[in-house]
Amino acid sequence: MVGSNFGIIYHPSAGGSSGQANSGGGGGGGASGGSSNFNAIAGGDRTAPASHLSDFMLQLEDYTPLLPDAVTSHYLNMGGFHADDKRIVRLISIATQKFMSDIIDDALQHSKARTHMQNASAPGGSKAKDRKFTLTMEDLQPALADYGINVRKMDYSQ
Repeated sequence: MVGSNFGIIYHPSAGGSSGQANSGGGGGGGASGGSSNFNAIAGGDRTAPASHLSDFMLQLEDYTPLLPDAVTSHYLNMGGFHADDKRIVRLISIATQKFMSDIIDDALQHSKARTHMQNASAPGGSKAKDRKFTLTMEDLQPALADYGINVRKMDYSQ
């Protein structure tokens, strides 16, 4: 099995034991023995990834990501990628949304750690439940650095 954030995907070279976990059946269709059990599972699951993929592609038609299709298409066209299928554009929008969500979540964790350290040093600091967090460059820089994106403040002296 190959794990991802969107679920578990069947991988044919994963072996018999991990294939059994995703087969939906306990004994592999009643077959006994290691090799025949694996063949029964592998033969039964060959259509499962295709059906999962087609179900996912159908769901993409109904799903509206946070980034509009026009925005994603514009930046894809600027990069030289022309997609006629709106499901491809939405798939890229979902991947972009996940990437941005991960960065913002990491920045929030940096902000919480920074404010916790500030409140711990100051006597009688505010409660964490009452705190509203603001996305600042101070928190965003280390979060982006974790993903290999270097951000520097602009030099104001010319």
